[in-house]
Amino acid sequence: IMDYKDIDKVIESQVKFVKDNSNSVSNRIQILNSLLISIKHNESKIYEALKQDLNKHEFESFLSEIFLVKKEIKLFVKKLRTWSKKKRVKGSIFNFPSQNYLIPEPYGNVLIITPWNYPFQLSLTPLIGAIAAGNAVIIKPSELAPATSRVLKELIDSVFPQNMATVIEGDAETAKYLLDKKWDYIFFTGSTRIGKIIAEKAAKNLTPITLELGGKSPCIVDSGLDIDKVAKRIVSGKFVNCGQTCIAPDYIVVNQHVKSDLISAIKENIIKTFGNRPIESESYGRIINTNNLIRLKNILEDQVIEFGGKINMDKLYIEPTIIVDPQIDSEIMNEEIFGPILPILSYENESEIKNILDMNPTPLAFYIFSKNQMFIESLIENNKFGGCVINDTLIHYINPNLPFGGIGDSGMGAYRGKFSFDTFSHQKPVLRKKNMIDIPFRYGPYPKSFNFIRKILERI
Repeated sequence: IMDYKDIDKVIESQVKFVKDNSNSVSNRIQILNSLLISIKHNESKIYEALKQDLNKHEFESFLSEIFLVKKEIKLFVKKLRTWSKKKRVKGSIFNFPSQNYLIPEPYGNVLIITPWNYPFQLSLTPLIGAIAAGNAVIIKPSELAPATSRVLKELIDSVFPQNMATVIEGDAETAKYLLDKKWDYIFFTGSTRIGKIIAEKAAKNLTPITLELGGKSPCIVDSGLDIDKVAKRIVSGKFVNCGQTCIAPDYIVVNQHVKSDLISAIKENIIKTFGNRPIESESYGRIINTNNLIRLKNILEDQVIEFGGKINMDKLYIEPTIIVDPQIDSEIMNEEIFGPILPILSYENESEIKNILDMNPTPLAFYIFSKNQMFIESLIENNKFGGCVINDTLIHYINPNLPFGGIGDSGMGAYRGKFSFDTFSHQKPVLRKKNMIDIPFRYGPYPKSFNFIRKILERI
């Protein structure tokens, strides 16, 4: 772990790197290609680290961490020259004749603070966008995933010169020290509580920020569906990474006519996926640490456990768990669960759905299972959320053509693909005026009567 003097030296070197303005698009493409090669060479180390930190199965690590990063790099390598070009935009008749264009330029020095739940992917995906846009980057990974943090540092240090990108490991005090520095952009993924602290720190220097937070993402299930398929997709989205996913379905609101069928189907699909003893399943992860497991244990108190609920503190294990009809004002319905506990509530009509959803507005994700287009449109129109998926879970994150980000308590700003490039770029507007025409009335002294001129201007 670096001491503070060394951190200061790194920051100074990155400030100088950005000011030198020598980081060409070709250089960025070349270094992204080097990153891709290095990831391929170190894949086994990455699997091992994720297994150590979160007990992730190799296939889950590949799909949710490595594959997404590789796809993002390949997209940037393919598109970066186009995205980086000066873009002509339409001029105004009031500036005729003129040339108008936007020039994407890097913000400068970027701090990226990343979480522990997808510690590889959620560190590198924003890094790719920031580097591609021409910034210098410091990543502060979560100390709660130390094995992946070490691998990240080795990987980044082997590919990037330190004045372009580096990983600084450390605890909350290190993060606080970094946040007290002057940055040109801050990108944070984590809890809403910490997000508010980041926003306050950034405000002191008027630093622009992206906050990727969480929230209680609802999953609304209508009647008249293939219940087994619905259950399969909910189980997949909820229990991947042991429920520690910011866009996992946090709770279900199901039509009361199919409630019992859905509960039965979810139980069956949990058993199909993880067996009768999930503690022995290689496909089932673990809670990140004891504190988080104690929190989950506490929110289960006084709840009706329909399925699961067994806990093994030594192994950081909690069974996939179903809760039925929790009180709407209970703790489990007022904070993001971030674990393999699934509360199931029911509704008779849309006003009941509204009453439940209004308790936790602006979630990061919003899931609807229905064939009824009017029902779907009504829910989309009357609710605010980061992103919506109809008849599935999680999969919107995979599409780089959709921005990923929150609103309100679930965050601000968005990234992925071109949206990452735009997030980490300032679009510098430039207008080049030509001299052949000059409108005389724009100059003083101004006319005493301008009714005629006003009529002309207001009709243009």
